[in-house]
Amino acid sequence: MKPFQFKNFNINQSKNVFRVGTDGVLLGALSSVDGSQNILEVGTGTGLISLMIAQRNAMARITALDLNADAVILAAENFKNSPFQDRISAAQHDFKTYVTDEKFDLIVSNPPYFEENPSEKDIVARQQTELSFSNLIQKSAGLLSDKGTFSVIIPFESGDHFEKMSVVNGLFPFRKIKIFGIKNSAPKRWILELRRIPQHCEEIDFIIEQSPRKYTDEYLELTKDFHVFAT
Repeated sequence: MKPFQFKNFNINQSKNVFRVGTDGVLLGALSSVDGSQNILEVGTGTGLISLMIAQRNAMARITALDLNADAVILAAENFKNSPFQDRISAAQHDFKTYVTDEKFDLIVSNPPYFEENPSEKDIVARQQTELSFSNLIQKSAGLLSDKGTFSVIIPFESGDHFEKMSVVNGLFPFRKIKIFGIKNSAPKRWILELRRIPQHCEEIDFIIEQSPRKYTDEYLELTKDFHVFAT
């Protein structure tokens, strides 16, 4: 499978690992990373999000977890081939049973979106067979530092439920980004950022495309340090 080329690193891909996608790019570019030194990514796949965060935050040390052994091998290869290899490590773990004495300033995840279904495509990465939203929230709440941030991208229709489960676990939204695929279309994703202390929540709209295959200025600006755009 053809590698995906970014400005400062390349992502090797595999048919056995969920591929590079817009959701990962958005989360890697929009997550609040300033001041975060100890970062955990849950479900790293190719390692894209961790690499983007490492590029954005030169102080960050990142642990990237995945349940899929193929993903861990692939992510480790992508980390080794990047300028950030000394600050990122990949490890195979089931997040539900992950044990560490560390607390994290940022936990970031592009989690499985869908309930279990008959599809055979990317089952672990796409379906909540191994990691439900509830599992993800509960475990993340226990691993965040006192001022840490939990940052996720989820389907728009899951937003209210995810937010309510987070509040039950002592995590409160402070930033919500509503993602629109195309201008004037229905919203398709939320990026939710949560912390332990309730505070005013900033809500932002973000549009990816002005029209089909024509990116908005805000998307081009957001990704200018990462994407290699055809000219």
